[in-house]
Formats: sequence, C-alpha cells, structure tokens
Amino acid sequence: MKVTINEEELLSRISVLFALPISVLDESNPHLTSNQLSPGDEVIIPGYWTRIERMPMEEFIHPLHRERIHFVNQNEGILSGRMVRVPVKIKHRIVDTTEPYSSAKYMNDIDILQTIFPFMKVKDIGYSSLGKEIKEMRVGRGKKKVHMNASLHANEWITSLVLMEWLNEYLVALTNGTKIGHCFALELFQECEVSIVGMANPDGVDLVVDGPPEGLASTCVRLNEGKTDFHGWKADIEGIDLNRQFPANWDTMKERYQAGPGPRDYPGEQPLTQKEAIALAELVRRENFDRVIALHTQGHEFYWGYNGFEPQLSAIMAREFAMKTNYASIQYVDSHAGFKDWFIQEYKRPGFTLELGKGVNPLPLSQFKAIYEETKHLLNAAMYL
Repeated sequence: MKVTINEEELLSRISVLFALPISVLDESNPHLTSNQLSPGDEVIIPGYWTRIERMPMEEFIHPLHRERIHFVNQNEGILSGRMVRVPVKIKHRIVDTTEPYSSAKYMNDIDILQTIFPFMKVKDIGYSSLGKEIKEMRVGRGKKKVHMNASLHANEWITSLVLMEWLNEYLVALTNGTKIGHCFALELFQECEVSIVGMANPDGVDLVVDGPPEGLASTCVRLNEGKTDFHGWKADIEGIDLNRQFPANWDTMKERYQAGPGPRDYPGEQPLTQKEAIALAELVRRENFDRVIALHTQGHEFYWGYNGFEPQLSAIMAREFAMKTNYASIQYVDSHAGFKDWFIQEYKRPGFTLELGKGVNPLPLSQFKAIYEETKHLLNAAMYL
C-alpha cells in the first residue's frame, strides 16, 4: 500500500499508526533516508491493502481506524458519504496450496508476496537450462544467515509449496506482531537473515506438472526411457540429477550411475556443469551462510552429517529437530555429491536434508497439510537455534 505524504510526517509515527515494527517499515522503504518525511514523499505500508468503501459518519468509526483512513486518503480529502480507500491489514495467507505447483504459479506468488511485503527482497541468482529465472528471496536483518531451498528434484515440487507456505506465514507474522513457533517473528527478523530459493529446478518441475515443453517432447520421452508419464522424473530438463552435481565425492556417484542422462540419479559428466547447480553454489560462496536446509521428499527422516565434517552444533540441532517431529534423525547415508554434502564438506557448518512425507513421488496434495504442520517446526528451529 503506497501513500504520498502531503505534510511533514515521521516514519516512526506511521509505524505506531499502522502497528508495524519500525525495522520492517524501514526495510520496506529503502528510498527514505531519514525518519523525517516531507510533502511529496512516498511511503510504502507493508502488510496492508485497500478497498473502496463508502465513508460512514465519522462518529461511528473507531478513532484509530478513522486516523488510518485519513492518512491513506490525505491527498483526496474525506467528506461523510464519499467513497474512500479503507486500509485492511492482511492476516491470511496468499499461497494457493490446493493445486500442483508449476514455476508460473511460483513466480506469481513471489510477485504478490513482494508487492504486499516489500521488505522481502527478491533477485535473480541465475537461469535454468530453458532460461527461466531462479529467484532468491531474502528476509531479515540479523547477523545469522540461513539458507533454504526446495525442488532440486523435479517430482518433489510439493517441497516448494511447503517452503512458500512457511515464508508466507512468516511474512504475515511480521506485519501482525505474532509468533512463528515459540518465537516472535520480529525477534527472528532482527537476529536472522533467511535466504530462500523456493524452486531450484523450474524446468524439471514444469516437466512433471505440465508435461514436455514445445519442441522437446521427443527428446524428453527418449530420456524418460520411452515413457510419456513424467511423474518419476527427478532430474533437470537435460536429464542431469541436480542433487548429484556438487563436488563432494562426485566421482563415487559418477562410478555408480554411468548410464547417461535420464529421469534420475545421473550426475553429469563433471560436477557443477548445470546452470541451476552453479547458481546455488555461487550463491553459497558469495553469501557465506551459517547453515543450510534442503527440502526433499520422501522418507519421513532428515540427514545431518557428511563424512565427519559436520560440527558439534549439527548434533545439537539434530536433537532439537528430532524433538520437534517424528522424523528419523540420520547422521550418515551412503550418498554423495548432494547440496547438503558439499556445504558441510566445504564450510564445516550445519547442513540438513529434510525428507518430507512418505509414499511415492510426487506426493499427493492430500498429504500437504500434515507435511507442512510437521516441517514448519523444523524450519522455525533452523532460524532460532
């Protein structure tokens, strides 16, 4: 919600008027350089939208609501009986969790969330093989840097919905002054900066959700061993498994999976050849995260170690995770070249792979609510521990 100021104003007073943390309001208005606002300045009020209503008699309006209405309509003036813009605080979630989640729906959700919650910063960190943008969302101003990603595997697109639903809940909590888990959202905002790549493999996700893109149908069917059903497809659009692309004993996975490009497991001819994997690796190298969380399905378990490179903090976090859910805590598995593996090996910091739900991929949306209710506790803990 944007308002153009017509007289001198204080950003701190607007913070009180709309019951918003000053830090959140400040992050939403990077163009404002001081608390003092002048006529003509434009201020963005996060977490609100406006609807047009007929203005009732002022004596029947709560004083705070009346003052907000006057503020929003300060350049139009208000007369009783006129149509005015009425500010409405958003308390519901935006992300639609009732349909399969294509990259187009994901990108649309990002646009809507950024419009309503402009303190969420969005930037491109790379492009997929087919030229689709790989977006990173960033929220918070704290020193602790936490990264989360989802849908490295194409038929695990429900993980993108889980992560976006959690982000949506966090943003709403920030503008409504409420908690996520047992912490107030504002505390996490001040202590942490969370980086989210909600869909790391958009080409693969769209192949599973919508079928082959125009002009690539025959190639995709050939890579899919002649099958026209792509529900078993985990790889990127070129048949490379993105979670086998990272330089952590990559040679071991290359020896195990030599059949060439296909629907799953093939690690490529070299590590970090695929644009999507390169984008994630470069983001990590650039931002120096304190911990990472990668969302996958399925197994109802989480992995937290890699070849003894994990720090003691990982064990502490794993115990907390195990207390929050019924997920099995597994330190080591005989698997390599994954995103989490590489991060732990490279940085000796906590990295986790969460295997959400249980069944056959892609997991049905009928499981979404149960999966989300468990997973959100782990995502919250990843922030405050």
